Amino acid sequence: MEVFLINYINIVKFAKEMKKFIVIPAYNEENTIEKVIDSLFLEGYENIVVVDDGSKDQTYNLAKSKNVIVLRHMLNRGQGAALQTGITYSIIKGAEIIIHFDADGQHDAKEIKNLVMPIEEGITQISLGSRFLSKQTLPFMRKLFLKIGVLVIWIFYGIKLSDSHNGFRAFSRKAAKKVIITTDKMEHASEIIDKIKRNKIKYKEIPVTIRYTKETLKNGRKGQGRFDSIEIVMKMFLKKVGL
Repeated sequence: MEVFLINYINIVKFAKEMKKFIVIPAYNEENTIEKVIDSLFLEGYENIVVVDDGSKDQTYNLAKSKNVIVLRHMLNRGQGAALQTGITYSIIKGAEIIIHFDADGQHDAKEIKNLVMPIEEGITQISLGSRFLSKQTLPFMRKLFLKIGVLVIWIFYGIKLSDSHNGFRAFSRKAAKKVIITTDKMEHASEIIDKIKRNKIKYKEIPVTIRYTKETLKNGRKGQGRFDSIEIVMKMFLKKVGL
């Protein structure tokens, strides 16, 4: 019993000391970026890195006004590129855990602690958020495309996930160095899974909830539309066959 308590205390102490960085890729998110940052402050997170991906609105200025780290792409490159910019910066600054967090208000800052816990405890190196494990109700078309994505990931990479394109993720420092994102746009979600498989990185799916509003469903993200999804699948296929 005494040994168990000592180990538990050491785990808790280690978890508290791990330096967390939250990377937020943002493109034209002036309506939500301040609220998203405030929600992270409310949960006690300090190392917040917003990567403004060539926004044409006030996203950059509003993020700067919140006194967080704001990096900027002068041209819109895509979410994958924005994430990698934030990841590289976080690693340079000594991050031990890196969390991907959306700028549109879909993710819940309260759920970060559950997402990073398996990494803090040394159970896994990557935590992948899954809205299906939380059994939330999704819009029909969104659910259909996501389930097709799960099937495609299983066919191409042999990894069986419940939610293959969830932007709410966490990486250990070691894993983040191995999973270098080279695809600028939304196909980065598939690339991450591919590199998890190639590098034999230990991962775990964690239940999370995704907030769906009229605004987020209307605007969506590049890569979630019907034709963008087809384009991503085609790129995956060509990469798989070496073309």
